[in-house]
Amino acid sequence: MAEQTPIYIQIHDEMKRKIEENIWKIGDRIPSERELSIQFGVSRMTLRQAIQNLSDEGILERKVGSGTYVANQKVQEKMTGTTSFTEIMLSQGRTPSSKVTSYFVTSPSSSEIEKLRLHEKQQVLRMERIRYADGVPICFEIASIPEYLINHFTKEAITTSFYRILEDEGYKIGRANQTISATIASEKIADFLNIKRGEAVLRLRQTSFFEDGTPFEYVRTQYVGSRFEFYLEK
Repeated sequence: MAEQTPIYIQIHDEMKRKIEENIWKIGDRIPSERELSIQFGVSRMTLRQAIQNLSDEGILERKVGSGTYVANQKVQEKMTGTTSFTEIMLSQGRTPSSKVTSYFVTSPSSSEIEKLRLHEKQQVLRMERIRYADGVPICFEIASIPEYLINHFTKEAITTSFYRILEDEGYKIGRANQTISATIASEKIADFLNIKRGEAVLRLRQTSFFEDGTPFEYVRTQYVGSRFEFYLEK
């Protein structure tokens, strides 16, 4: 005889259905625990188990002193292969945009020389920008690109469709090495990303390679932790 599904799981599934069917929309405050416990005919303890599960899944978001809300869906990046920010946004139905805060060609730092396998006399394009999804700031990015790769491209092409123009030129984009760590936002980053100074951010360092193993981009990015998540796929 099949074991009956626990009550809190049934409530979890029903609440999730309301969200998926847009009965409760993103950003909506859901009814209070008292109202929901009456509605489902269960104790508040049982109801809290369902809400906690939905919170753990990132579907609901609890705000102290305010209530529980349907969470804004986080932008996700699968940590396999090399995919541009623009492609990630478009694949999730988001509108990508960016604001360039700094753009110049310069001598490479020691880390840029190492990551991009450059000679000291070679130069890099160093570009800083804020990247957005549907107008909401998601991350602040510093990208370093060997100057010899892009000296015949326009600034607009590089800042809006870098990966595409590389592929149009016949380059085959391959793997990426990624390192993630947690840190807190500095005053500059907090201002760029419209968050509080000291708020948690995810820091990603990524070196991207062509299929032949040549590195073509070294990026340091800080993501707003509440707006972005990475996931692994084996």
